[in-house]
Amino acid sequence: MAFDLIPALIAIFGEQRVRTDADSLEQYGLDWTRIYQPAPSAVVFPTSAEEVRALVGLANAHGIALVPSGGRTGLSAGAVARHGEVVVSFDRMDALRDFNPVDRTVVCGAGVITEALQQFADEHGLYFPVDFASRGSSRIGGNISTNAGGIKVVRYGLFRDWVLGLKVVTGTGEILELNQGLIKNATGYDLRHLFIGAEGTLGFIVEATMKLARKPRELSVMVLAVPELEAIMRVFNAFRAEMDLTAFEFFSDKALRHVLARGHVQRPFETESDYYVLLEFENQSEREAELALKLFEQALDQGWVSDGVLSQSEAQAKALWRLREDISESITPRKPYKNDIAITISNVPPFMQALDALLAREYPDFEVVWFGHIGDGNLHINVLKPEAMAMPDFVERCQQVNQWVFELVRQYRGSVSAEHGVGLTKQPYLHYTRAPAEIELMRSIKRVFDPNGIINPGKLL
Repeated sequence: MAFDLIPALIAIFGEQRVRTDADSLEQYGLDWTRIYQPAPSAVVFPTSAEEVRALVGLANAHGIALVPSGGRTGLSAGAVARHGEVVVSFDRMDALRDFNPVDRTVVCGAGVITEALQQFADEHGLYFPVDFASRGSSRIGGNISTNAGGIKVVRYGLFRDWVLGLKVVTGTGEILELNQGLIKNATGYDLRHLFIGAEGTLGFIVEATMKLARKPRELSVMVLAVPELEAIMRVFNAFRAEMDLTAFEFFSDKALRHVLARGHVQRPFETESDYYVLLEFENQSEREAELALKLFEQALDQGWVSDGVLSQSEAQAKALWRLREDISESITPRKPYKNDIAITISNVPPFMQALDALLAREYPDFEVVWFGHIGDGNLHINVLKPEAMAMPDFVERCQQVNQWVFELVRQYRGSVSAEHGVGLTKQPYLHYTRAPAEIELMRSIKRVFDPNGIINPGKLL
């Protein structure tokens, strides 16, 4: 007797939480990568770990592939379903519960939107510091699965540093409670950390216990014009030696021009420069602002910067942040091919010089937009598609150049993916960062948690 998938899904989730219409399959089968054509069989919307477990049991029994779906803001095709998979959307598992003001923790469903967690913390006089431009649509489960970083890593670290516990459903259908929200737990392997950054390949994250922090006092923002590439890290070192920075971001003039072209923000000052940095610090007293201005003047005397502005209000600080945070949205119409790489901070200056020369040589006819979280060694390289060029031809050309970019990354002992994950787009290049023995151990771990290979197949490995 032939297996009929849709009635079996309806038996678990009910008719209202199983979708097969073309619009839903298109919407939930694709992330921001926009390179692949989605083709899932169905989309389901669980509301409990038990429903997810039932789905995993069904999938194992009938060889059905499952793809987790959060906010689908990923940039490596980690949430793409293109071979008839069932998409598992966590949109309806978005509850915030069990807030503990003493422990400064809250339990989040996998579908909680990042900004909702930030707002919840603020309402309780606390702070969730991991932040990025997609905060309004990305979801906690996806953030954990890619170990998201963003704009505050230089002070607060990655998503991994704020996850105290996880509830997961493995590829074998087991429900595991990992770490129980403990700060200290010296009882062997911490399986929680295997799921963080695993891109949903070991099982489904259904719930997370998140740590919150003290709310920072007034945050001030400074944008500086930096004429020369090699001066950027000199500015960083000068400020970091004297101040506790909460962010240190970098963007090129090409990136700024795309933001300004939309007409919703203004140039920060009249001086134009090839490069800019944005730094943020906690302004607890007049001393911090005075010190920042003193360091700016010293950088000006050294010729490292040519102009700058310091925010005088919260509104101005937000406006200055938009110069950096709106870059991705501003270049999206140009369908950029993105590389997201990381190296050690000390290697940033020589690496950037070598990379700049490589990109100029290999992409003479393409516009390349640089920006990134340079304070933690993370650079975003965006190659913009010429309007007249077909998308497959453009992607093929970029993939040809990838080998040179990633070979340079390997020479500097860096990573081919800093925070966007591996997914489908970076999977062929994993060996530039991971040794063969590491990759084989990763495959072995995958087989333990998902022996039938039904959970997000083809991604990462």
